[in-house]
Amino acid sequence: MTGAPGPRNSLTDVAGLLVGHHQELDADASLGSGRATGCTVVVAENGATAAVDVRGGGPGTRETDLLDPSHSVQRVNAVLLTGGSAYGLAAADGVMRWLEERGRGIPMDADGHVVPIVPGAVIFDLPVGDWAVRPTPDHGFLAADTAHAEFKRGSVGAGAGARAGILKGGVGTASTVLGPGPAEGATVGALVVANPVGSVFDPGTGLPWGVGTADAAAWGLRVPDAADLAAARELGSKGTVLNTTIGVVATDAPLSKAACRRVAVAGHDGLARAIRPAHSPLDGDTLFALSTGTHPLPAPAVALPAAFPVDLPALDAVCAAAADVVSRAIVDAILTATAVAGIPGYRDLFPSAFDV
Repeated sequence: MTGAPGPRNSLTDVAGLLVGHHQELDADASLGSGRATGCTVVVAENGATAAVDVRGGGPGTRETDLLDPSHSVQRVNAVLLTGGSAYGLAAADGVMRWLEERGRGIPMDADGHVVPIVPGAVIFDLPVGDWAVRPTPDHGFLAADTAHAEFKRGSVGAGAGARAGILKGGVGTASTVLGPGPAEGATVGALVVANPVGSVFDPGTGLPWGVGTADAAAWGLRVPDAADLAAARELGSKGTVLNTTIGVVATDAPLSKAACRRVAVAGHDGLARAIRPAHSPLDGDTLFALSTGTHPLPAPAVALPAAFPVDLPALDAVCAAAADVVSRAIVDAILTATAVAGIPGYRDLFPSAFDV
């Protein structure tokens, strides 16, 4: 831990960020039938400086070229995380419509016309439920319309049809407020949709990779018993070839677009701590980084060489926190996800882990 959790232990502890979900989810969905998909929208109420880092071999994305630090557009209005594979990118049109109706976007003329900027990324969840049911522009609009500081986690939004190895995946979140240092008081948060081909738990202990035996008690867990471990081994492997973990890591520290890129890069370290293997050719792992810039940084305690950015020590602290909150957000997604379409949740497969 690089600091204390924020009040909600959530991405929305970063002031100015809201999260909304919309899902199509039938209680009797199964593999190949019923509805089991959705989308999640992170709304930046006043815009946010943004960047992205794509590490997986099979990404599905929108507007990621725009986020290159050398490119002109500096701020985004929202980020879409969605199911439905490439089809699900259509949900971004609905998010744009919601933003346009509220006058949010790049101002284009004196008549109030705007162009909202909405990058996005997808997970592959099409085999969970009916292949033909995937997020639409209306779903993106509805998700943006529910954006709030309080939001559900687990098998909701873009996590409705997510799988995490052999377990049910979902949406998870975490945050931290940095202690004394170059970024003191800054908040760093993450929201992740966990749908990896890799395993999210240690086959030797049954604990999530992002927890480990030393920290189990802090999560309210213990090492599962032998019977639960044997049952997990009998499930075999995930059995699908297209996957992906996507998310947003954000801070209220004022960072440049290039600095946000470093935060996104660091966030992937947290992904690799909680998922093994990560960044495979079968995943499209993508993390967006946002800076709302609402928390002023303290004056640097140590003078840096003139060639170094003045905020470099603060960026280093934010990057360390980014890896931590991404890892914890993935664990949160696994522990809060509930069974869908016969895919068991962590609590279903390891009930003895909660006998504490």
